[in-house]
Amino acid sequence: MFPCNPQSALKEKRVAIVGCPFSGGQARGGVDFGPEHMINAGLIDQVKELGWDVTFEGHQQFEQLKPAANEDPDVGRLKNPRYVSAVTKAVSGVVEKHCKRGEFPLTVGGDHSLAIGTVSGVMAAYPDACLVWVDAHADINTPHSTPSGNIHGCPLSFVTGAAEPCPDVFSWVPKCLPFERIAYIGLRDLDPVEKQILRENNVCAYTMHHVDKYGIGRVVEMALERINPGLQRPIHLSFDVDAMDPAVAPATGTPVRGGLTWREGMYICEALHETGKLVAMDLMEVNPVLGASEQEVQATVHAGLSLARCALGETLL
Repeated sequence: MFPCNPQSALKEKRVAIVGCPFSGGQARGGVDFGPEHMINAGLIDQVKELGWDVTFEGHQQFEQLKPAANEDPDVGRLKNPRYVSAVTKAVSGVVEKHCKRGEFPLTVGGDHSLAIGTVSGVMAAYPDACLVWVDAHADINTPHSTPSGNIHGCPLSFVTGAAEPCPDVFSWVPKCLPFERIAYIGLRDLDPVEKQILRENNVCAYTMHHVDKYGIGRVVEMALERINPGLQRPIHLSFDVDAMDPAVAPATGTPVRGGLTWREGMYICEALHETGKLVAMDLMEVNPVLGASEQEVQATVHAGLSLARCALGETLL
C-alpha cells in the first residue's frame, strides 16, 4: 500500500516519551493517572525492544501551573481556561524542542485538550506537517459552541482558527494547521456545530460508516491521498483511545459504542509507520479510574501500549 521506508522523516530512531498527567480539560478525574499506568506497564522497555533509543525525563509537572480556583473563573463557557492554557503552552514548548532535536515525541496523556500543545509544538518544528486524528469525537467545538465547556472537546478549533475570536487567555496559540491538512478517522459522536465546521471547510473526515463501507485499509489510503498526496509531508498522529470500541478500551472518559476493532486501531498505526513520514504521536484519554474492574483497566492500558508499538514499527511478521 505504502512504500516501506520506515521513519525516513527522522534521521535516527530516537523517541522522547512525554508523560502528561493532566485532567483539567474535562470534568472526570483519573485521566491524569493514565501516563503513570502506561509507564508502569512497560512502555519504555517495549519501545526499546523495537530498536529505539528512548528518553523519558519523568512526567511533566503541572501542579505549579494550576491557579487557585478563584483565580480561574470560566471564560464564557470554557472551564479551567487559564490552567489549560498554561499547561498546553508548556507542552507545546516541550514537543517543539524534541521535534527540533530530531526526536519522535510520544506524548502520553492525559485528556485531549493537550493536543493544543502537541499540535502547535509539532507545527512549529514541521510547518508543512499534516494531522491524522483518530477519535470518536471531532474535538473541534469552539469556545462559543461547546455544550459542556470542557476544553478537551475544543483543541482543534484553537489550532485551526475556528475558535476565532479566540479568548485572550489562549492568544498564544498559533493558527498553524490548515483544515486541508487534517484527516479524521473513526468519528461517531459529533455535535451540530462540529458537523457544520467540517462541512463548511471540506475537512477530510471518515466516520465509522466509512470504515464499515470501505474497510480500514482503504479509509487510511483515502485519508492520506487527501492530506498528504505523494507522502511529502510529515505526519502527526493524535489517537484518543475512545476511538476504539468500549469492548476493546473501556477505561476512558467518553466511550461510544460501535468503535474501531482492535485490528482496525492497530492497522492505522502500522500503516502510518509504513509511510516513513510519522514524526509524532499523541496517545490520550486512558483513564484507569473509570474501568469497572482491573481487567478493564488492563485491557485499556494494553491497547494503548499496542497502539504505540505499532506506530513505532511493531509488525505481525
